[in-house]
Amino acid sequence: MTTTPTLQASQLVSGYGASPIVKGVDLTVPSGRISVIVGANACGKSTLLKTLARLLSPQTGEVVLDGQSIASIPTKQLARSLGLLPQSPIAPEGIAVADLVGRGRHPHQKMFRSWSPADEAAVAEALAATGVSELADRAVDELSGGQRQRVWIAMALAQETGILLLDEPTTFLDVAHQIEVLDLLTDLNRSKGTTIVMVLHDMNMAARYADHVFAMRQGELVASGPPADVMTSDLISQVFELDAVVIPDPVSGAPMVLPRGRHHVLPPSDIA
Repeated sequence: MTTTPTLQASQLVSGYGASPIVKGVDLTVPSGRISVIVGANACGKSTLLKTLARLLSPQTGEVVLDGQSIASIPTKQLARSLGLLPQSPIAPEGIAVADLVGRGRHPHQKMFRSWSPADEAAVAEALAATGVSELADRAVDELSGGQRQRVWIAMALAQETGILLLDEPTTFLDVAHQIEVLDLLTDLNRSKGTTIVMVLHDMNMAARYADHVFAMRQGELVASGPPADVMTSDLISQVFELDAVVIPDPVSGAPMVLPRGRHHVLPPSDIA
């Protein structure tokens, strides 16, 4: 049985240029679980994810995969353990869906090795899991935004890594397809034990699907733990500067955030 890789960050500082965006973050990603990074816009969520994936080099601190600094791991070896779906990825012009998804198999192929039955099966499974099998021969740039997003997720699934990092995987998707994608990632986690780390803007989707939440504010990690412990009214106020009521989600039992706003506020005695 394959052991799920472990991913940790220690005193991580990273960003672009001289000014750090991520500031001294320590975290351990729970292996075999679904973690979600939440926080306001420009708080450092995507920068943290990119640094965990080695797209950005830390200014100080380090990211460690299975006890080894990822800075020292050969690229192809790292890609067999850790996959990343960034925000707004760009496909080569005119590439077919099946060909793009097939690129997820590159880390598993050796020099001069031909396409194998295992590669074929992995691509077919990824296409089916994301509901894009019928689009296999279509050009990616002909698809809708939602279809393209599912194709990119299929490519990430075809990579068959123990850890999968996703930056806003529900971008461009309507609510039905958001649920479909998050259910798909949950299925992947439960059936294969894949460790999943996502950046999500929707607090209620985060609370419903996460086993573990990392909450960021201005580049710092301010809370970490199960949604029930992290997603509180005080935390929402601190992280998002938002006045909100948190109640149990009637569907999942997870915390559900109800922003008060200025125009739809009941007296406290009328709020269950």
